[in-house]
Amino acid sequence: CETALEHSGFVLVSVQGCRRRTMSTMVYPREEKLDKLSQEEIISNTKLVMQGLEALKNEHNSILHSLLETIKCLKKDEEANLVHEKSNLLRKSVEMIELGLGEAQVMMALSNHLNAVESEKQKLRAQVRRLCQENQWLRDELANTQQKLQRSEQTVAQLEEEKKHLEFMNQLKKYDEDVSPSEEKEGDSTKDSLDDLFPNEEEEHGPGLPHQHSSAVAAAQQGGYEIPARLRTLHNLVIQYASQGRYEVAVPLCKQALEDLEKTSGHDHPDVATMLNILALVYRDQNKYKEAAHLLNDALSIREKTLGKDHPAVAATLNNLAVLYGKRGKYKEAEPLCKRALEIREKVLGKDHPDVAKQLNNLALLCQNQGKYDEVEYYYCRALEIYESCLGPDDPNVAKTKNNLASCYLKQGKYKDAEVLYKEILTCAHVKEFGSVDDEHKPIWMHAEEREEMSK
Repeated sequence: CETALEHSGFVLVSVQGCRRRTMSTMVYPREEKLDKLSQEEIISNTKLVMQGLEALKNEHNSILHSLLETIKCLKKDEEANLVHEKSNLLRKSVEMIELGLGEAQVMMALSNHLNAVESEKQKLRAQVRRLCQENQWLRDELANTQQKLQRSEQTVAQLEEEKKHLEFMNQLKKYDEDVSPSEEKEGDSTKDSLDDLFPNEEEEHGPGLPHQHSSAVAAAQQGGYEIPARLRTLHNLVIQYASQGRYEVAVPLCKQALEDLEKTSGHDHPDVATMLNILALVYRDQNKYKEAAHLLNDALSIREKTLGKDHPAVAATLNNLAVLYGKRGKYKEAEPLCKRALEIREKVLGKDHPDVAKQLNNLALLCQNQGKYDEVEYYYCRALEIYESCLGPDDPNVAKTKNNLASCYLKQGKYKDAEVLYKEILTCAHVKEFGSVDDEHKPIWMHAEEREEMSK
């Protein structure tokens, strides 16, 4: 027993030294700063501590077992008490070791839980990225769908407009059917109904040369100019839309036709010049004088190249451009154009042609707005002689020219000359209305004179 006790005492000393050594190995990880350790390092150190604690626990259990065996062999109470005291210390150490093992297991469980949470977090992030990608894809699909819808709406609107164009063109076919081949061959084939964009300039007075309510309708009503057969239907269509004020339809029609003509016939073709006149007419009705002047200059250049500088169509374009300048108040720029148009018409048509008289009226209006009354009187007198000799004294153009000449006389202070002309105009109108002048049917100026004599 003494040997066993000595042995047990040796064992106890060895156990205590081993415990000190083991505990010293367990202290080192705790002395490190935790904020410098990563999660993997903490888990690795915890596993090492658990292994050490397990080994220490097994060693303590074996020592405790040896002590219990030793107690059975001891006879002395003092020695038994000493062994009991040592065994109690071992039991406390084992309890502490078990507590450390429990804490280490809790840390391992917590680590596993954190890993599971991180894994779930990664899954959620992946799901969020997938949802963002799907959302972006849906946005792209929505944008593409909206663009397709917009294009479809534009196509539908264009088709509806084309349908209206086709329906209207079907209605206009009767105009083409009414024109026989013989009628198409009559007159000058190089002239068109748009050669004079402002057909009734001789009616206009005042400094601004006010334009008619619709030059397209007036041009159509005037007649006397033939347009190419392939442009006739389009010409009527543009007139219809312009008279209705639907310029948003008339302008694209003209531009599309102009583009087609330039592709098929080239820019320098008389039909292109005709189409430029049509588009200038539409711009003129919109008071876009600058655009109309640009188109007329282009048409003038084309006609001079293709038809010659002394062609009637060139004179008509010069007249249109001169009147357009006059409407913008550029009378000095307009006068030489109008004079050149007069020279061409006198050379080609003769000095006694009605178109020459019309050109004289336009030139007189331009001079009148510049205060050149001597020239105005000369031009009106010449125009009046032509109209009376070619169309007769009862023609409306004669009365219009007399009225313009009388207005010129008033501005010059030639009141008697103006009175004579006004009386002639009123008498002519009275004859057309009542057939003759007698005591029962007197012109209005005679009634006015009789009342003035009676008042005196």
